[in-house]
Parts: sequence; structure tokens; C-alpha cells
Amino acid sequence: MENLMISANAVLPMCLVMALGYGTRRLGWIRREEISAINKIAFRIFLPCLLYYNVYCSDLSGSFDPLLMAYAVGGVLLTFGLALGYTLLTEKLPERRSVMIQGMFRSNYVIMGIPVATALLGADQLGTVSILIAVVVPLFNMLSVIVLEVFRGQKPKPLHILGQIAKNPLVIGSVLGILTLAAGIRLPHILEQTIQNVSAIASPLQLFLLGAFFQFSGIRRYVRELTAVVAAKLIVFPALVTVSAAKLIVAPGLFLGLGALLGFRGVAFVSLIGVFASPTAVNSFTMAQQMGGDAELAGDIVVTTSAVSIPTMFLWIFLFKSLGVF
Repeated sequence: MENLMISANAVLPMCLVMALGYGTRRLGWIRREEISAINKIAFRIFLPCLLYYNVYCSDLSGSFDPLLMAYAVGGVLLTFGLALGYTLLTEKLPERRSVMIQGMFRSNYVIMGIPVATALLGADQLGTVSILIAVVVPLFNMLSVIVLEVFRGQKPKPLHILGQIAKNPLVIGSVLGILTLAAGIRLPHILEQTIQNVSAIASPLQLFLLGAFFQFSGIRRYVRELTAVVAAKLIVFPALVTVSAAKLIVAPGLFLGLGALLGFRGVAFVSLIGVFASPTAVNSFTMAQQMGGDAELAGDIVVTTSAVSIPTMFLWIFLFKSLGVF
């Protein structure tokens, strides 16, 4: 019962904030165009401040885990390969292929991973999560640009991809935090307090906007595609590797189970939940819009995986908490 309550306390507050956002839009108090505008501000200001502050307040020696970084990168590359192979075999339209691949491998790690880690471990344990963001987010961006360019008939340009990564506010925030921490720089109290206050807005605002983004109008049109993406993103990929951890876990599972078998515990394992068990990133919709993908399908993937992730993340948290992994 205690593990059940811990799992519920980690997931249900996020669900309620998203429900508040959805209800606000349904009441007409916020429009979809306004959601995009606010989301840009959050992406460029609030989230980078959150990532910077989390790293700034952490212990770099205890937060930096090379094995965790390597495992997360390897897992993302493998999910990308599996998604690519499956989509090439089952989908003929190139604009849908790129969107489905992105929907399967690209996680909403920042928006969903940080609130879950905060609820499970406390705000003072987020250094590892934020440092991992500096590694995983550029990889997500790079692979997304490549797949979207390829399936619209263009040749990916390495310098363009590197430029996009270098300009990503989330990457900038994380890297600046690492540099500040490594240099032993302490900010003036007024500036530190300001960044702390700004960062506190980020997670609830993003969850609110995600809920307001929900729109289920096109789901019937894409039932087959959405079923495949949801199953892969929220069940198969986080779960297949748990079969390899049969000594520890009697349940299907991929990257989370193998992570447990390799000895990841505490904040490291919670970070993996954010990478492999969270829904598709909201930015995947924007990129599909801008790069010739099926934008309607991309939006429906974000909405559907976000909605379904509430029960699936609850189940993963409950399972591994019951097993004493974190």
C-alpha cells in the first residue's frame, strides 16, 4: 500500500495539472495559438533556468555517471533503430514514417521526467536528471532532424544539425550549469534567488500547457498508427529489456529491466524512467510542422501518448518501487 501511494503521489498531481490545462482550453479561456506562444516562452526561459538551477545546486561528482550516460545514449539509439525498422516494414507514406519514428523514440523527458523525479526523490536530487538532459536532448534533436529530412527527400546537413543543437535552450541551460558548477562559481544571492523563482514555474506551466494542448479530433483517422506508437513508446521499449532481468523482475521489460539488472538505483533509475517511459516530446509536433511531416498525426501522437502515459508510468513506478529499485 505504501508503494501504491508513492506511485500515485508521483503521477496523479501531474495528471491533475494537465486536466486543469485541458479544462481551461475547453472553457475557452486559452486558445491553441496562445498555447504555442506561451510554450515558446517556457522553452526559452523557464525550462533552461530549471535545468541550470538543478545542475547548479547539485554535487557534480555524485551527479555525473558515465555508465548511465552511455546506457541512456545506447538505449535511445536502439529504440531509434527498432522504430525505423518497424516503420519501414509497416508504413508506406514517408510523411507518416518520419512522424511515427519520432513518436516512438523521442521522449518528453524534461516535462515528465523532472516532475516524476521530484515527487519520488525530492528537488535536491535532480542534478543527475539535468546532466543527463544535456546528453539526451541533443541526441533526440539530431535523430529527429535526420529522420524528418530523409523522409522528405532531403540530405541531412551536419553543420545545420550541429547548429540546431548548439542553439537549443535546454542544452544551453544544462551546459551552463555544468560549467558554473565545475568552475566553482557561486552566483550573487539576488540572482540565485531569481533563477530559483523562475525555475519553479517551469514544470507546472509545461504540464498545464500539455493538458491544454490535448485535442482528440483526429484519433479515429490514425487508429493503426497511434496504436503502434503508443504500444512501442510506453510498453514495449520501456519494458522489453526487463525480460533480461528475470532474476530480479518477473515481468516483460526492455530498457528499464536491463537498467535494473545493470545495477542502476535511486536517481539514476528514475532518470531512466524519464528517458524510456515518458510520452512523446511536445516539440516533435513543431518539428513535424516545420519539416514536412504529417503534423496532424504528430499532434495526435503527443496527445495520445501523454494521456496513456499516466497509467503506464504509474504501473512502472509501482513495479520498480515494489522491487526496491529506488
